[in-house]
Amino acid sequence: MKKIPIGYSDFKEIRSNPDFLYVDKSELISEFLEDKCKVLLITRPRRFGKTLNLSTLR
Repeated sequence: MKKIPIGYSDFKEIRSNPDFLYVDKSELISEFLEDKCKVLLITRPRRFGKTLNLSTLR
């Protein structure tokens, strides 16, 4: 059974570990790719996945 990576903020580290499972339920990635704005402001509380989502888009 695969583990859910809790506390990780680097997407590359999550994807390189075959024991981890990553699912984007926030739909932030698809929303970001569909929106043609030059700037996107992400306002979320701390520990809410902002760094991980930015790492995923890189």
